[in-house]
Amino acid sequence: MSKEDAGTLWGGRFSEATDRFVQEFTASVTFDKRLYRHDIAGSVAHARMLQKVGVLSADECGAIVTGLQDILAEIERGDFAWAVALEDVHMNIESRLTDRIGVAGKKLHTGRSRNDQVATDVRLYLRDEIDALDADLQRLQTALLDVAEREADTLMPGFTHLQVAQPVTFGHHLLAWFEMLVRDRARFQDCRKRVNVMPLGAAALAGTSYPIDRAYTAQLLGFDGIAENSLDAVSDRDFAIEFCAAAALLLTHLSRFSEELILWTSAQFNFINLPDRFCTGSSIMPQKKNPDVPELVRGKTGRVNGDLIALLTLMKGQPLAYNKDNQEDKEPLFDAIDTARACVRAYADMVPAIEPKRDNMRRAALTGFATATDLADYLVRKGVAFRDAHEVVGKAVRYGVEQERDLAAMSLDELRQFSAVIGEDVFAVLTLEGSVAARDHLGGTAPRQVREAVVRARARL
Repeated sequence: MSKEDAGTLWGGRFSEATDRFVQEFTASVTFDKRLYRHDIAGSVAHARMLQKVGVLSADECGAIVTGLQDILAEIERGDFAWAVALEDVHMNIESRLTDRIGVAGKKLHTGRSRNDQVATDVRLYLRDEIDALDADLQRLQTALLDVAEREADTLMPGFTHLQVAQPVTFGHHLLAWFEMLVRDRARFQDCRKRVNVMPLGAAALAGTSYPIDRAYTAQLLGFDGIAENSLDAVSDRDFAIEFCAAAALLLTHLSRFSEELILWTSAQFNFINLPDRFCTGSSIMPQKKNPDVPELVRGKTGRVNGDLIALLTLMKGQPLAYNKDNQEDKEPLFDAIDTARACVRAYADMVPAIEPKRDNMRRAALTGFATATDLADYLVRKGVAFRDAHEVVGKAVRYGVEQERDLAAMSLDELRQFSAVIGEDVFAVLTLEGSVAARDHLGGTAPRQVREAVVRARARL
């Protein structure tokens, strides 16, 4: 870059050109150029505001707006030449604007700095990405509800400590994932409220001496509020950190879901089948069918966690106001956005295609004495104190382990050796169907409750 090139960015202060390596090291255009649409939108609004307050003439504003719209079309056609020498997306666009319309292009930056400009661009970009992610999440939630409704009667073992605990329905299990996503969506929407605050007008750090109308600019750009303090407006990236925190929680939920799908597709569980289009094979073992989509989502959770830690570490030692460190905010944020959206899209496509192996699920639920708690509850209803009932059932289970028979497979005489209050009606509660049907309350696993929960969930969507 020549001395004259340097002067186009920061005027006459420097007596020599920037070192070529330093120029490349400090440039951000290779990754921040994805902000071009939002940078242009912010510049159009800024120009119109400058005309409104009398800083630009109507002709100058018109030339700037038309020029920026032409540049937008140029970029989207792939005809725009991005230059590392111009450092970032802002100066690339401004320089091209000046090339196209002359002196009026040099007036666009009046009353603003790249510090408040980039903070505004990132907020506009993130706002749109949150909206797109929310639509992706809603599609995934809808898929979960469809499968849950279809599988409201499908029996499977519920686990604690990965040991068979009590029978549940597959539909009920899927609704647990739906509820996690409800909270995830709420977190992103809450984050969006703090994202949608406009920094523009803070300039470099102290505001500007020009008679700007920040409320008008905010209205043009659809911001809900205006940053109250210029120092804070240009220097903090807590909104990006907050998004990454919400994304890390979302990926943690998807990772847990992935772990279950991976287990369920294994020969040892054999609960579900994932269609071939969501799996891959082995280069050496011809029998293999690997659940690569869930495995990769589980793995990508680590990188989103890393994006969060990177941003937290980036901010923790910075004094007010803007520092060059903040150039490092974009790549972790962009990565978290891209990764979260890709993972949600993969799941939204895959969930409707999950094929439960109902007979295998049912057989698994018949092992591990899954209805032992139902027997204890039965004894309580017969007047036995719960702790005593717990002990009685524990002895019956120990007997079942020795005999290799489930409670439901024992005769009445065998069961009565543990408690004389047990009668013929006990077998109704020892069946899988009886167990899940008994959980017929809000939030319970009974098929009727699952169907009602799906209806409520659709209304919430």
